[in-house]
Amino acid sequence: MEKLKYLSQGETGLVVEFGDAIDPAVNTRVHDLARRIASECKGLVEAVVPTYRSFLIFFDPLLISRHELTAKIDALASAAESAQASASAAKIVVIPTLYGGEAGPDLEFVAGHNQLSPDEVVQIHSSTPYRIYMIGFTPGFPYLGGMSEKIAAPRLKVPRTKIPAGSVGIAGAQTGLYPVESPGGWQLIGRTPLKVFNPASEQPFLYSAGDFLQFEPITAAEFEQIENDVARGVYQPKTFTDKEAAK
Repeated sequence: MEKLKYLSQGETGLVVEFGDAIDPAVNTRVHDLARRIASECKGLVEAVVPTYRSFLIFFDPLLISRHELTAKIDALASAAESAQASASAAKIVVIPTLYGGEAGPDLEFVAGHNQLSPDEVVQIHSSTPYRIYMIGFTPGFPYLGGMSEKIAAPRLKVPRTKIPAGSVGIAGAQTGLYPVESPGGWQLIGRTPLKVFNPASEQPFLYSAGDFLQFEPITAAEFEQIENDVARGVYQPKTFTDKEAAK
C-alpha cells in the first residue's frame, strides 16, 4: 500500500491523501480509515470529510497535536490493513427510477447519441451498482463511479436553471442524482420518487459515501405509489449488500 501523505489545512485541519488516482480500492481505504478515525478519536476530531482519494479531518489542536494525530492515523491505517477491513460487505441502496417522458426528458438524446434505443439505455444504466465516491455540490449529491461508456453523453450546452429533486442524469461518463431542486447541466434520463435528503429526519441522508446505488426501473403507477408512501412516511427503501447480491 502507498504511504499516506499529510497536508496541513489551517490550524485545525489535516488532509490525508491516498495516492493520486481515482480508484475503487483507494476509495475503499479512504472510507474505511475515515470511519475508524471518527470512531476511535471521538472528542478529539470534530469531523472527517472523505473524497475520491483523500479525506479532511477537523480537529482540536488544544486536545491533540498534529504530530499526535498523524501518529494515531498511521496506527489505525496499519490496523485496518492487517484486519483486511476493506473485505467487509458493501451496502447497496436501491433507487426506484421512472425513466423517460417528463421524468427523463433527455433519454431520447442519450439513446440517439450512442446509437441505442431508449430501452437499451435504461437496461445498461440500471444493470450495475454505482460506487458513491464522495458527496457534495448540494446536500446528498452522490459522485458515482462505474457507469458504462456505452451510454456516456455530453453536458447540456445551456444548463437548466431548475432541475426537480430526484432527477437522475448523465454527464460525460458519469451518472448522478439530484437530491434537491437546483440548477444543472446534466442530461436527465429519469427521476426517483424517493426523498434522498430529508433535513427533518434523524438520518437526513439515505446513503453515505462508500455505499453503492442501484437504479431500478419502475412504471408511472409505481412512481405515484412510492411517492405517496414516502409522503406518508411509510416507505422503506430497499437495501442489500454486495455479498447478498452474489448469492
